Amino acid sequence: MKQFRVDKSLCIQCGECAKDCVFGLITMEQGYPVLPADKEAVCIECQHCMAVCKPAALSILGLNPADSMSLAGQFPDPRQMETLIKGRRSIRRYLPTPLASETIDELLKITSHAPTGVNARGVEFIVVEDPGTMSAIRQETLAALQDLARRDAIPDNLCIMKAIVPLMEQGFDPVFRNAPHLLIASAANDVPCREADVFIALSYFELLAASAGIGTTWCGLGKWAMVDLAPQLLQSLGVPENHDVVYLMLFGKPDVEYYRTVQRDQDAHIRRLVK
Repeated sequence: MKQFRVDKSLCIQCGECAKDCVFGLITMEQGYPVLPADKEAVCIECQHCMAVCKPAALSILGLNPADSMSLAGQFPDPRQMETLIKGRRSIRRYLPTPLASETIDELLKITSHAPTGVNARGVEFIVVEDPGTMSAIRQETLAALQDLARRDAIPDNLCIMKAIVPLMEQGFDPVFRNAPHLLIASAANDVPCREADVFIALSYFELLAASAGIGTTWCGLGKWAMVDLAPQLLQSLGVPENHDVVYLMLFGKPDVEYYRTVQRDQDAHIRRLVK
């Protein structure tokens, strides 16, 4: 049951909830919104009906609209967003000190609000918090790369990984950048938009982390190593067998500070369709 409730003492009968329902499930009966029982199964639980209700007269899923954050005057202005988007950098130098578990939990809790296709909300995160686990991941990844380097034939997309082996053997960490934390993002095979959902979620996580002074790196080398070379490592970390690991992200306190944005030498690639 969707527990669709309307407080008629607060409802102003504007019909905004019915107009904004993505599948047009809500109807107006005798001036008040109703979610017919035979349409409840189609509801994707997006909560737009509750969010669009100005007087907070409508609730769904047993939620209290008073517990939602008010939006009035709270959004960052365009200049602030421009600075955040242009100013975030891929961090490749990290302090070894781990973040507090509470900080990581809050980042992921907020990231869970990122949009997903048909509101499937199927993105799952495995977060590596402690240095010991990160160290073990580095060692197992090195072992997998050393095995790769001994092969006679190497797929073209993994040739770069062979060159990394001597660096890691010398104590450098070009894969995980000595980051204290790793985020493994996956989704079940039956999630309809799983790749897009993961990339959107990680993009939100990246910008949110940057706003809190926390650095991130899109870890493509780690994804190649752990997905293509050492899938047993992913299983040992708890990734379900029916999940696609879409991408990895490193994060932690930066050991570097940037003072200005970069300047791109070309405009955005835009094609305008005209009649």
